[in-house]
Amino acid sequence: MTALPADVSVVVPTFNEADNIHALLTRVAAAVPAGPRIEVVFADDSTDHTCAVIEREAAHCPFPVVLHHREEPAGGLGGAVVEGFTRATAPWIVVIDADLQHPPELIRELVAQGESTGAELVVASRYAAGGDRGGLAGGYRRLVSGSSTRLAKSLFPRALSGLSDPMSGFFAIRRTAVDRAATEDEGLQPLGYKILLELAVRCRPRGVAEVPYAFGERHAGTSKSTAREGLRFLRHLITLRTADPRARAVVFGLVGLSGFVPNLALLWLLTVTAPDLSYAPAEIIANQAGLLWNFALVDSFVYRNQRRHHRRSVRLLTFAGVGNADLVARIPLAALLIAGGGMTALPATALSMAIVFTARFLVVDRWLYRRLRGRPTAPAAVPGAAAAVTGPVPEPVPDPSG
Repeated sequence: MTALPADVSVVVPTFNEADNIHALLTRVAAAVPAGPRIEVVFADDSTDHTCAVIEREAAHCPFPVVLHHREEPAGGLGGAVVEGFTRATAPWIVVIDADLQHPPELIRELVAQGESTGAELVVASRYAAGGDRGGLAGGYRRLVSGSSTRLAKSLFPRALSGLSDPMSGFFAIRRTAVDRAATEDEGLQPLGYKILLELAVRCRPRGVAEVPYAFGERHAGTSKSTAREGLRFLRHLITLRTADPRARAVVFGLVGLSGFVPNLALLWLLTVTAPDLSYAPAEIIANQAGLLWNFALVDSFVYRNQRRHHRRSVRLLTFAGVGNADLVARIPLAALLIAGGGMTALPATALSMAIVFTARFLVVDRWLYRRLRGRPTAPAAVPGAAAAVTGPVPEPVPDPSG
């Protein structure tokens, strides 16, 4: 058995995978030489007896096993992977699913490819030459997988240029790349189970390589790919795409333009139902509909991960105040540009709109939804073959396997 070329932490996110744990650890032990060069870190969100099975199986493993159960499964399986990162101690981290659709026998090859090429990210690809996605059950899942891949690559052509399978859940990444992302203002903000996309965009890995593999049949349990996860994936794409301030400004402007629809609709309704109402108060009232529409989109999608800094009521009132100030500021600013700057009405109006929009975006982006820096601290490594348990472990339910 060929030795590992570097120390490796294998991070396994689990959600009700009790029936897969024994086979997974057995195959990891068979594929990788025993010794201090490997550890397995389970980041668990299970509600069944998976934790109890991990503890039982860890007692027979020739390598250290760390079990962390999350009481709050924030971020889905991607969030569990990031929790696993904070508990991993090796310079290489391999992420693998527990359902054995990812062959553990490929762990050594992934790390070896990274060491030989100098790449910071090595992806096990179903779509590279020699790969196979046969384990995707049915035409529907194949369609969803292929469509998701094409959508992600179209939105991030540069970040994903070296990846044929950005939706893969099986990959190796250097600790240096993960740490680099953690020093950024936003850090890692996973949502759902497509953690590789998050890492490829935010970590900016220096060098990418791929290893083809055959995506296998699920050993036991049920797939985590659901319609709900699909919606989370779309929200995640929006969050990643608007990570750049310039992209956020564009989306912010497009959302603002879309607000004219409810604004004009309410204005029309007021003119029909209240014909005696003059234009000025009608426009002020109608403007609130546009602001509510804009706030709902901005708060739910563009700044979804920055909402904890202020309460929702504070965010709404501040957003509405800034939006209404827009109306008040544009006209006198345009008048000032015409009188003091010698501009004609059209360019003065356009410039005043640009200035007010920029000010509104900066207030919302830099204060109301300001990005906070910070990363969790990893606990010290716990040596030994038995499972080191962190986090509150749920009461085990009866194990049907006895």
